[in-house]
Amino acid sequence: MSSKGRKERCTPLAKTTVAVLKAWLREPARHNSETLFPSASGGRLSPDSVSDLLAKHLARAAHACPSIRQKHVTPHVMRHTMAMTLLQEGVDRAVIALWLGHESVETTQIYLDANLALKEEILAKTTPPNGRPGRYRADDKLLAFLKGL
Repeated sequence: MSSKGRKERCTPLAKTTVAVLKAWLREPARHNSETLFPSASGGRLSPDSVSDLLAKHLARAAHACPSIRQKHVTPHVMRHTMAMTLLQEGVDRAVIALWLGHESVETTQIYLDANLALKEEILAKTTPPNGRPGRYRADDKLLAFLKGL
């Protein structure tokens, strides 16, 4: 599938997803199309169509989970969430880069740094019990140790 930057991406699928897709493929064709998920007119789904479908399903999900209305959910956010989930499960950054279709681990690092910046921003809004507001400044030795992890 062509995506950002018109790159072809190949993503492995979970066994449960493969089972659902196989069932979908057994359904009678709705259009004369080779497209797996055709648009209403039978062509390929555009990025806007995917976003519209996501918004429709988020609205339905909000009935069961009202807090989702306050969330900013986009296909890109879902992709970022998957990358962060893999990282938190201990998957190597190089593997995550391959999964995302990034040409280099440095591109993937942008995701990880953005997540760390967000966590720091949230942490800065908290004050520990009996603590003083402000940002902790680690010394060079501690920073070198942490970067080496």
